[in-house]
Amino acid sequence: MAISYQYDVLIIGSGAAGLTLALHLPPEIKIAILSKGDLKSGSTWLAQGGIAAVLDSSDSEIKHSQDTMIAGSWLSHEDAVDFTVRHGKESIDWLVDQGVPFTKTQGEHHLTKEGGHSHRRIIHAADATGKAVQRTLIEKAQAAANIDLFEHYTAVDLVTRTKLRLANNRCIGAYALNQQTGHVEVFNSRSVVLATGGASKSYLYTSNPDGSTGDGIAMAWRAGCRVANMEFNQFHPTCLYHPQAKSFLITEAVRGEGGKLLLPDGERFMHRFDEREELAPRDIVARAIDHEMKRLGADCLFLDISHKPAEFIREHFPTIHKRCLKLGIDITQEPIPVVPAAHYTCGGVMTNDQGRTDLPGLYAIGETAFTGLHGANRLASNSLLECLVYARSAAEHIKQDLFAPAERVNIPAWDESQVTDSDEDVIISHNWDELRRFMWDYVGIVRTNKRLQRAKHRVDLLLLEISEYYSNYKISKDLLELRNLAVVADLIIRSAMLRQESRGLNYTLDYPDEAPEALDTILTPVNFQWR
Repeated sequence: MAISYQYDVLIIGSGAAGLTLALHLPPEIKIAILSKGDLKSGSTWLAQGGIAAVLDSSDSEIKHSQDTMIAGSWLSHEDAVDFTVRHGKESIDWLVDQGVPFTKTQGEHHLTKEGGHSHRRIIHAADATGKAVQRTLIEKAQAAANIDLFEHYTAVDLVTRTKLRLANNRCIGAYALNQQTGHVEVFNSRSVVLATGGASKSYLYTSNPDGSTGDGIAMAWRAGCRVANMEFNQFHPTCLYHPQAKSFLITEAVRGEGGKLLLPDGERFMHRFDEREELAPRDIVARAIDHEMKRLGADCLFLDISHKPAEFIREHFPTIHKRCLKLGIDITQEPIPVVPAAHYTCGGVMTNDQGRTDLPGLYAIGETAFTGLHGANRLASNSLLECLVYARSAAEHIKQDLFAPAERVNIPAWDESQVTDSDEDVIISHNWDELRRFMWDYVGIVRTNKRLQRAKHRVDLLLLEISEYYSNYKISKDLLELRNLAVVADLIIRSAMLRQESRGLNYTLDYPDEAPEALDTILTPVNFQWR
């Protein structure tokens, strides 16, 4: 017999956004939180930086807003920026009240300054802020009697009244795969919140965990919600290129201390892109590396600091030195192989200030959402702030919405009767590799019309093959992630085709100039009007 649950609020995703929202709801509200892995497996746990907010009397909200607009190449929405900045301090105060151990100096919270910020406004917990926030919020959620935590559950799809052929469309729950049993379970809920993170895994190289497969964005799109600015991903310029390195980042401080970027033949190239050479802003550096890799057909480029004394390198970059040494690379003697890595999805599901999507009963918060805060680039440390601010705002609206009359609908069990076990799982792994490879080659930082057309052709074929596979075989975590990743890749490609200019990080050789007006690329699904 199929397992079915009844909750007031279903939150898909257990990072900073999802946990914050849950903890802002009253104790009488019954909440379920689904985590695709364990509770520590998301991007929040790995976040090294801090959280940006106006916490110093010499700083101002106007300055923070201005810095955000400049960093986003004026594509950010001024109202969303102001909203986020205005609620920054109270969000930080709440984290302090929860017990997050932020770093202090002489009894005061220590604030740092990061790229793009005109003032010290980054509150942090050493260099592992995300871990400190996540650990504190998990403990609070585990202690709450009204919150049930489901680990190793992968959301399959949202359930709407329209899908059940009922009038007055609304999101009423979701199907989720219990990875332990292999069976799909039903979560019936008055409100559903997508807090599933971004879609960085659509690219070959990424700094994010394996779970960043755009699940929430893909599910919302299939349910009839619009998405915006999906073509913009923030890239870290230098990720270690090694088959065993996964997502190890080489800090930009290496360039700050004299590290030189080199082509495979040892030639320097940054002078051709910016007079500041290696000390140019990260977007310019990432774009230059990507351009040269594509021009040469190279697998990677190189970052060399071996001309510095060995003791200097070991003192300033002990972690990088040890990590590379384990992989057979001695950075005191040879250059580091590097590639740009997808770091943050700037676009997403369109929402308002309350986190509400186009579909009643469905909310999107955190990296899953397009709020307008991040334009063509993300200002450092604004992302965790966005999670907190919009989670708290969405919680307020959910509280009000729960008191409105609504018909309870029994969601039918997931039908597994017409499918069989696959003996061809190699298809999933092959398609996964192919998708990430052509997205990197054709839809990376530097783009052309021809590259985008090639990518669109390939993703169309891939979507057909996945659809056929999905229809005939029992679903698995890998298949669900591949399906979502392909949907999101298609959205990225389509958005990039609409962006006939170069803005922020992304550069289009066919349209090298910035358009006179910064406009969003908005995609509307065919079922948007099915209400």
